[in-house]
Amino acid sequence: RLLDFNQRGEVHLDMVEVMVLDEADRMLDMGFIPQVRQIIRQTPPKSERQTLLFSATFTDDVMNLAKQWTTNPAIVEIEPENVASDTVEQHVYAVAGSDKYKLLYNLVTQNKWERVMVFANRKDEVRRIEEKLVRDGINAAQLSGDVPQHKRIRTLESFREGRITVLVATDVAGRGIHIDGISHVINFTLPEDPDDYVHRIGRTGRAGTSGVSISFAGEDDSYQLPAIEELLGRKIKCEMPPDELLKPVPRKHH
Repeated sequence: RLLDFNQRGEVHLDMVEVMVLDEADRMLDMGFIPQVRQIIRQTPPKSERQTLLFSATFTDDVMNLAKQWTTNPAIVEIEPENVASDTVEQHVYAVAGSDKYKLLYNLVTQNKWERVMVFANRKDEVRRIEEKLVRDGINAAQLSGDVPQHKRIRTLESFREGRITVLVATDVAGRGIHIDGISHVINFTLPEDPDDYVHRIGRTGRAGTSGVSISFAGEDDSYQLPAIEELLGRKIKCEMPPDELLKPVPRKHH
């Protein structure tokens, strides 16, 4: 969007004094660097602006960008709050893909959970899960890159105030969410990047409270587990869900 405005001469970047690049690692993953480079070329030279670059992981690639775009930068590293905080009790349920939704519905309704975050890997999955939950009478909402900012803010407020019980999100949308009192995080699909697992389960168990994460490992994603265990430095035991959690979802009569 910025490039578009810039090319139409509606935005001029030659007066920029401070340039902030957030989620640099994500931009690399998503292949946006050529576009970012085009934008940066329109700003004053690096000696005449202040540049701040943020990233969850400082890979060689990220450091390379930092070299190109900053001038003798100060590097600030924040110790990760111990990997996958020890305050989160982690479970993995081995479950067929076709049973995942039933399992989610039963977990939420049978336990009367009040503030649950559910993660899936793709926007369309997030939308599908949210639509089913709403159809089955659960107060659910979704957060993904497709949801406009003003609506996101409203959704988060409702979640914070307890009007929404289940928030379904993608990794990008879920990363910056710091809400106290999220009791459970559910990984509907295991993330492809083990770091994302840590970010996801870190939405609960915050600031010394305890939280629970439950991951659904199906035929499509259970192969992600070893990499996650390696990052955590320990095994996570895989359990079969108890039968009552696989009961069919009662069909509402519309």
